[in-house]
Formats: sequence, C-alpha cells, structure tokens
Amino acid sequence: MTAPVLSPLVDPILGALGIEHGFGQRETVAPEDTSFRKQVHGTNVSVATESHETDGPADAVVTCASGVSVGVVTADCVPILVASKNGIGVAAIHAGWRGLAAGVIEAGVERLRAEAGQRSLVAAIGPAARGCCYEIDEPVWLGLGARYGVALEDEAILRPTEPGHAMLDLAALASHALKRCGLKTTEIGYTHCLCTICSPDRFESFRRDGAAAGRLRHFIRSKVASFGQG
Repeated sequence: MTAPVLSPLVDPILGALGIEHGFGQRETVAPEDTSFRKQVHGTNVSVATESHETDGPADAVVTCASGVSVGVVTADCVPILVASKNGIGVAAIHAGWRGLAAGVIEAGVERLRAEAGQRSLVAAIGPAARGCCYEIDEPVWLGLGARYGVALEDEAILRPTEPGHAMLDLAALASHALKRCGLKTTEIGYTHCLCTICSPDRFESFRRDGAAAGRLRHFIRSKVASFGQG
C-alpha cells in the first residue's frame, strides 16, 4: 500500500493573517524560490532581498521584500516562523539547543522588528524534539541555563531524570524565548508543536536516525506589497 503524500502543515495564527507558510513533513517541499542559508547553530541573521538567495551562513533569515519566501531546514531542531501582523516582514528561524543558548530567537526577532519597523509580531512553532523523547546531559543543561536560568526549573521545559540528565522540550523553550522577546501567548501558534523523534511516519529526526536522517523544509513568504500598504 502506498503511503499518503503529506502536505506542509499550516498554523492558524499565520493563516488567519493570510500569510503563506508551511512546516515540512516527510517528503514535502518548500516553494522553489525559497531563500535558504547554510545553518551553523549560531546567531547570524541574514536579510533576503530577493528570491533564491543562498549567500552566507545564518540560522535566521528575514525579509521585507515583496513576495519573497525564506526558509530553514530541521531534523529535531525547532523551526520558528515569525511575521509582522501586516505580513510585510517575515522571518524563518532555526533553533537547536546551541542556537537557543546563544540567543538565535532573540536575534531573529530583533532584526525582523528593525527591518519591518514594527514591534507587534506573531509567531508559529513547528515540529521539533520534545520532552517525551529528547534527553540531554549536564553540559547542555548548563549551556542553556546561562541564558534562561530559572525557566529551566519549569518541568514543562526541562524535567530532570537521573543525576546529570534531563528531558528537554525544545518547542516549550522556544515559546519561552519568544515571550521574553515580548510576544504574548495569544501571538504564538502551537498547533504543530509535534515531536519529531516519536513520529517516524511524519518527521525526520537526527536523534532517532542519525546520519540517515533527511531534513524537513519550512518556509514563510512575505505578502506582496500593494500601493499605500504599510
């Protein structure tokens, strides 16, 4: 029996604003004109001014150019799609634990606000390694603690197991980071915060499959600007 072809996942909080976007599942693709970058688990933010751009390493891609699609790829790390409420400015952010510890979400949000000239944003969090499956050790724990401190006392984010080990929910930590950036709970979409590790029929996972893992492609497109639109 042939497996069904999966479609990119659409989050209601972005969909309600008419913003074209999608979180990838197995075998799904992003639009051919999407601008991706080489991801290095850092805090570099790249600004795309046209379609198909691929220059330079960056883990967040921002655009305010009319109709440009930007994207990230993941295989357990968190994809975050962010937009100004008029849809003119958008960003795609790739955040693994190293990126979270370094502040990639904060860097991406700050740059989007600067480029779009708006502080009011909405965001959606996609499939990632979650607390049901994602075990970390003490060096990761300490690395995250340097930035997020007492937030790691919340067992919805980090649940200690044996000494020096814990279960980490990357999506929950990403949500916390967005709130630290000033987004309200009602401005953050959670519909597709599914665990990549325990859903092999739907998602790629490096933790589960190692080097054999593929990648999920996620994208968001800025609205086409019309005359007088701000």
